[in-house]
Amino acid sequence: MARIIGVEIPSDKRIDIALRYIYGIGPKNALRVLEVAQIEGSVRAKDLTEEQLSRIVKAIQDGKYIIEGDLRREIGMNLKRLQAIKCYRGVRHLRGLPVRGQRTSTNARTRKGPRKTVGVQRAKAATP
Repeated sequence: MARIIGVEIPSDKRIDIALRYIYGIGPKNALRVLEVAQIEGSVRAKDLTEEQLSRIVKAIQDGKYIIEGDLRREIGMNLKRLQAIKCYRGVRHLRGLPVRGQRTSTNARTRKGPRKTVGVQRAKAATP
């Protein structure tokens, strides 16, 4: 497996797909990085030379992409800021509810988790 900026990318996949395993690099950014590095996207990751790998790393660093830990930290700080100022989005994040206006009376199971059945507790029946 090849390592690019501290991330193991799968060696048997095409390099344009394998670059997407880096957090913060999606389909468009992967193609842009390969274009700058002058590498064809159909090449398998295991077939890349050290020189090609270094060109990819240089293209990512020169492109000023925010990736991996920095991106995770930035997203986390944004959520903390929203929660600290108690805005609507921040409160929804705190409560684990949908943030972007989806309905919650039905559905929303991904955010709310499995249903919690609310039922009546019966007292033990008196036996004669």
